[in-house]
Amino acid sequence: MKITKPRLALICGILCISIFPILVKLKLAPGLISAFYRMAIALAFLLPYVLITKSFKLPKTKFLILAALCGILFASDVAVWNIAIQDSSATQASLLTNLSPLWVGIGSFLFLKSKPATNFWIGTVVALFGMITLVGFSFFINLSFDAAFLFAVLSGILYSIYLLISKNVLSEVDVLSFMTITLSASSIYLGIVCYFLNEPFTGFSDTGWFVLVLQAVICQLCAWLSISYATQHMRATRVSLSLLSQAVLTSILAWLFIEEKITLQMIFGGIILLFGIRITFYDKTITFKKLLSKN
Repeated sequence: MKITKPRLALICGILCISIFPILVKLKLAPGLISAFYRMAIALAFLLPYVLITKSFKLPKTKFLILAALCGILFASDVAVWNIAIQDSSATQASLLTNLSPLWVGIGSFLFLKSKPATNFWIGTVVALFGMITLVGFSFFINLSFDAAFLFAVLSGILYSIYLLISKNVLSEVDVLSFMTITLSASSIYLGIVCYFLNEPFTGFSDTGWFVLVLQAVICQLCAWLSISYATQHMRATRVSLSLLSQAVLTSILAWLFIEEKITLQMIFGGIILLFGIRITFYDKTITFKKLLSKN
């Protein structure tokens, strides 16, 4: 598989967001306010740069509104996912959120001109089976269908809608301008929500503030500049499915930093998951006829 610039950007983006569930699980700030500062601090770094370099270009009204909508959708996604992670297990929240490739595939089939390829559906089935193996089949027996469960599912749906709309916007708007608009909309939207819900804007420990800055710079700014660039040049379905590999990297980081165990089953599941993602990058369409003809 040739490593092109979009693919390299996607890999960098996935690496950057892999630490996010671990940082949120530390619970050094409430979920909603954590989401607000993730957007606001990232904007505080990005805005001076685009103004000084004059790299911000105001898009047409239609795409300006759609970019702002993307900001609200993404902010809502991060907010409800934060709550889901803090109110349940990180495993349950990550699994349910990562059902987004299914929603993206269905949405692409219904609304986009570029329809999901056969390899996407095959890769999705294989990758989801790998994810199920990664977390354990018994995990599904103990799923808690509570508010955290619904928030995690909602997070996946919101993200899939965001990805489909952003794919359309990024065909007309450059990445830096898109990120500036979305972060502005996200910050204003979450700031208003946090204010009316009486979320604490101050009073965090030094470690808490450091984690908030880390989330903003690494998990938001670096990650989503990279992923937005990849989305601009790749299929939305392929990007969404590739993001499933985050679960594998997060498991490794959790083992290294918060002493979560990695079992042989998790390793096997991770290999299956990554193989499913690899299928979607295979250029030639996979069919049963071709598979049988090789035997």
